[in-house]
Amino acid sequence: MSTYNENARPKVTTASLRKMKASGEKIACLTSYDFTMASLVDAAGIDFILVGDSAANVMMGYDTTVPITLDDMITYAKGVARAAKRALVVVDMPFGYYQGCPDIALASAVRIMKETGAGAVKMEGGSEIRESISRILSAGIPVCGHLGLTPQSVNKFGGYGVRAKEDAEAEKLIADARMLDEMGCFAIVIEKVPAKLAARIASEVSCPIIGIGAGHDVDGQILVVQDMLGMNRGFAPKFMRRYGELGDTIEQSVAHYVADVKAVDFPNDSEQY
Repeated sequence: MSTYNENARPKVTTASLRKMKASGEKIACLTSYDFTMASLVDAAGIDFILVGDSAANVMMGYDTTVPITLDDMITYAKGVARAAKRALVVVDMPFGYYQGCPDIALASAVRIMKETGAGAVKMEGGSEIRESISRILSAGIPVCGHLGLTPQSVNKFGGYGVRAKEDAEAEKLIADARMLDEMGCFAIVIEKVPAKLAARIASEVSCPIIGIGAGHDVDGQILVVQDMLGMNRGFAPKFMRRYGELGDTIEQSVAHYVADVKAVDFPNDSEQY
């Protein structure tokens, strides 16, 4: 039984998140990629559901987020948006659909908004994609930024290590965060950067800073739901806290079911017509 009353608070909006930052209330975020999981996450009281391009990894089995397409993202987001009664639903813009051309970026964002019913899009990068962000914002589509470790750039970085440890990269990160804030992004995800740097950025910009591997002195936190529930058992970065071991539970339950079927113990007399 859920301990959260989904009727206790109104629908979360981009304005709600700014009010939460202003009042000091931390913002709780998770990913989801399907109707069933999003329904559970939403009922539990999550403020912000990200339909992340991490679906490429956890739903499709790719090594990186690069291969996922706009059509894939729209398919996943449709179910999540139908499920979310309270949480703000944000959809990742996938690699290749916004970096090079503002017109393509706008067309991609419009498709996401029209076809999914989501409330906003998320984009990785700073000054390099300024024109695309501007074009999308000018159409009235809310944008969440993403700085620090940007997984779509894994081939550029050569891995998933901590970003902005050196002064030059840290200064660029600060400048990009200020730029995104001034442009009107409603929030910025900052991934895998030193905690002190993330705290500084959170204190200097007006929009909420959502951290993942960025310490506790930011305005909110986000994790991949399959990771925090223990469904991806081989993934254990320093910032990951597991709140369940559903991988073990699912495997044990399926093994029990297989054994019952083989032994003709399922279905029993009371389970048939």
